[in-house]
Amino acid sequence: MSTNISLTAPARICLFGDHQDYLGLPVIACAIDKFITLTATKKSSQTLKLILPDINSERSIDISETFENLEKGDHFASAIRVIKRHGAIIDSGYEIIISGNIPINAGVSSSSAVLVAWIHFLLKAFGPDAETTPEFISQLAYEAEVLEHNSPGGKMDQYTIGIGNIVFIETGDIFNYEVIGESLDGMVLGESGIEKDTIGVLGSSKSNAIKAIEIVQKHDANFVLENASIKDFEKHKKLLPEELIPFFYAAIKNHVITKKAFIEIKKSTLNYLVIGDLMNQHHTVLRDDLKITVPKIDAMINAAIKAGAYGAKIIGSGGGGCIVALCPSHLQKEISLAIKNAGAKDAYPVLVAKGTQIIIDA
Repeated sequence: MSTNISLTAPARICLFGDHQDYLGLPVIACAIDKFITLTATKKSSQTLKLILPDINSERSIDISETFENLEKGDHFASAIRVIKRHGAIIDSGYEIIISGNIPINAGVSSSSAVLVAWIHFLLKAFGPDAETTPEFISQLAYEAEVLEHNSPGGKMDQYTIGIGNIVFIETGDIFNYEVIGESLDGMVLGESGIEKDTIGVLGSSKSNAIKAIEIVQKHDANFVLENASIKDFEKHKKLLPEELIPFFYAAIKNHVITKKAFIEIKKSTLNYLVIGDLMNQHHTVLRDDLKITVPKIDAMINAAIKAGAYGAKIIGSGGGGCIVALCPSHLQKEISLAIKNAGAKDAYPVLVAKGTQIIIDA
């Protein structure tokens, strides 16, 4: 058993497919070079002592704790439940320091990165004997974050952080993923400084989209969302109450955009003008139909486009958080400044990163 373990887990950006994975539709996401770092040292105690300096918090967990009664949002506890269910045996104490430079509650999955790092550590320190693959780490993180808490999210965050690079993730009944790229030049991340509202926005958008789809399917048993086009939207929208039409349109339009982006990003030579335009189209749906933006986010995006970005969009569930802009590489600093001048808390270039990795295992 390792005495010292150090590992990282990256932030993630959803490039295409926001508000799609809960409908079983594909997403395109990438890990970026902002990280959670977990450093663990084995101790003679019977506790797992967690130290989280970024939020000035500490916690001690007895190694015998089973967490039969789980508090909502306690992902450290739900992770322990999950890994024990998969055969891990927690039989020694550790002091674990978790810190990082990922913006918190900003739409780039800081909480999922902490959880992936925690799961990765628990598996490395305590088993089970099964090979600790990126896929296994990602799946257990999904179980701990979503299934254990009956949360509205999908698998995008955990799998993007676990696997890394640019991934196309099929989130339907038959789950699958494909790494479709290792770099995307010219990305700028802009932090609004406004905390996102994951549960509220995500839950409302999900329930309205599902209601709309169910109504359409009651009238047309042959309707399949995965195969739908804008023509299908025009054909079926008259079946829906007015308030559900934007959610039905968003589900179809964003899926069409994501499929086009998948083709473009897989090309050996990337056409950044085309990818940027698709990004703009995606954001327009998120802004005008799902209405998940706020004025500051819109101002930041408008500033990025005006300063020369190919495209820009809000990231994640919405209500605040971050934007990503795709820019000519030589304009990254200028566009970062323009985003900050539009009211952003911060803005800076980011790179595609690898997934969760062990740095020290001794």
